[in-house]
Parts: sequence; structure tokens; C-alpha cells
Amino acid sequence: MAVRPVTISAVDLFCGVGGLSYGLQEAGIHLAAGVDLDRSCDYPYRANVRAPFLKRDVCDLGVEELAGLWPAGAVRVLAGCAPCQPFSSYRRGVDTSREAQWPLLDEVSRLVEGTLPEIVTMENVPRIGSTPIFAKFVARLRELGYQVDYESCYCPAYDVPQHRRRMVLVASLLGDITVPKGTTSPANYATVRQAIGGLDPVGSGGTHPGDRLHKSRSLDKINLERIKQSTPGGTWEDWPEELRSPCHRKASGNTFRNVYARMAWDEPSPTITTLAYSYGAGRFGHPEQDRAMSLREAAILQSFPPDYEFVEPEAPVQFAPLGRLIGNAVPPRLAAAVGSAIVEHVKGVRGAVRKTRRKKSIPAAR
Repeated sequence: MAVRPVTISAVDLFCGVGGLSYGLQEAGIHLAAGVDLDRSCDYPYRANVRAPFLKRDVCDLGVEELAGLWPAGAVRVLAGCAPCQPFSSYRRGVDTSREAQWPLLDEVSRLVEGTLPEIVTMENVPRIGSTPIFAKFVARLRELGYQVDYESCYCPAYDVPQHRRRMVLVASLLGDITVPKGTTSPANYATVRQAIGGLDPVGSGGTHPGDRLHKSRSLDKINLERIKQSTPGGTWEDWPEELRSPCHRKASGNTFRNVYARMAWDEPSPTITTLAYSYGAGRFGHPEQDRAMSLREAAILQSFPPDYEFVEPEAPVQFAPLGRLIGNAVPPRLAAAVGSAIVEHVKGVRGAVRKTRRKKSIPAAR
């Protein structure tokens, strides 16, 4: 008799626009639901992942409600990518321990303890690995019987065209599990050119008529002159003296060379942040066109498909809200690698169980 495949089903806490969910789905994992407090995530999540979206504060999500989201008989995955802002290196030493987002990992721990899903995964900035709250989370998983592995993952090795590094954790009640290794070699890293080089040009402040997200923020006169003087991969030191700002002339300004700069064509992009649409916020100038990168380009460099829907057809396309959603997302290709590792893990465990059962069914030799 044919063995029916085990359904692996995930609930994605802090799901955002669905980067993690989309990647898990690409790996063959069923998405039971996404949960997020931000109502602007509702449309993109449902439109692209095509799974239920619960607008809910994870702190208010009950154990029984969560348990009821997974289909009966499924191997359950709980993904809990809590907001990373308190742990980000961009905070430059600011004490963030009193911020409301710090205890959210404790809420994930509460829900894990209450439902005991077979698999747990989370993604965050690497800095979280050195925090007491993360150590507490890992210790509690182990107390509950989970095998735990976590590692800082360099996104280009997972075919993401972006110099981004993220902490990934996987945990299982079924047996040993490991974070997947990236398989793309440095010589084959996806580049900016490969990712966005085929998009139609748009001007500073322009919007492509066929894609409302392929929209670039307007540059003022001085920044337009600055980007014209910028070379791909260069710095503000390429500019004539009259275009440099006062902060560039200070000794401390020498450390900020990756702002007001163009991306390089033939390497991965810089880390896509929530301000990736802003020329002055990083190396976010287009390599060739005299403008900042568009919202669509930022999304593609995050490894979203080029037709991923972020706003309803009649809704306005606004830089700050969409930049935040795109920059905070889990790169789908990284998520797909994690999803594939989970699928292979479950298959391996299941295969070992079947093998053990077959051995037990063979009569002992006389």
C-alpha cells in the first residue's frame, strides 16, 4: 500500500509581507496562517502566499487558537521571526533593552511551550546570538526536548543577490537537525546586474508605467549632481570638493563611505534596509542611472519575485511604508533553503521510522 506523504504545515509569527512564508511554501511546506500586527501586511500576504492572515499581536495569541491553525495530523512548524530592530548593528551601541520588542522572543517561547510543534525556526540579525534573551530561548527549547542548531548565514551563499547576514535557528523534537549550508560559491554569487539589470530605466522621481513599484524617489539638485559624479562601487571621495557635505570634511566622516554611493553591477548589493530607496542612507544609488534604487529593485534584491504584490491595485505606493516592509522581510530564497532542510529532515526521520518498523516485522531466524 502506498504511503501517504506527511503534510508539513507552518504558522508564521511576525509574518510581515510573507518573505519567510513564500520561501517555505516554495520548499513544499503548507502555510496554515501568517500572524502580524501590521494591517498593511494583510494584502501582500494573502495575495502572494494565498494563506489566511491574522491581524493579531502575538502577545495576545492564545495557545489554543494557535494549535487550531494547524491541520490535524500535520508535522507542525512554528516560525517566529520577532522584529530585529533592538538587536540591529545599525543601533550603534544604543541601549535598547527597555524597548517593547525585546520580550517578543519570550512570547514565541510561550507559544512553543504551549503547543510543542515538531519544528521551530526563527531568523534574526546575527547580533541576537550574543544576547541573554536568545540564550534563554535556546535553553528553554532544549529543556522542552528540542534538538537545536543556529548559525549566522551569509545570504549570497543562498543565491540572494545581497551582502546580508542573518542568524537562522532550527529546532526539532523529531531528532537532530541542522541549519542548511549555503551551496553557492563566491564565484557564482548572484549580482546586482543579474538581478535588476534587465529592468527598464526610470528617471529620478519617475515611475515605470507597467509597474507602480518600479518607482524612484526624487533627488534634489545637489544630490542629483552628487550621483552624477559617483562611480559604481565608489565613495563620496570621488566628488569635487564643492559637492561634499560638512560631515565629510570631518575626521569622523571618513568612516561613512557607504552612503551617497552607487551599487556595483557585478557583485551582490549592500544589505537592503528599510531606507534602501534613499540615496543618502547607504550605497543605494543605481549603478548606472542617475537615481536611487526603486522599491521594486529593492524587493528583487531581497530575492522576491519581480511580480510580488505589495499593495492593493488602487492603493498609493508610498516610499516609507513600503521600504519598511521590504527591508524588514526575510529573503525568500534564504527561507526556501531553510524550508528544504526541514522537508529533508522530516523525510529522513520518517524513513528511519519505516525502516525500524520493517525490521521489527521480520520474524527472527530459528
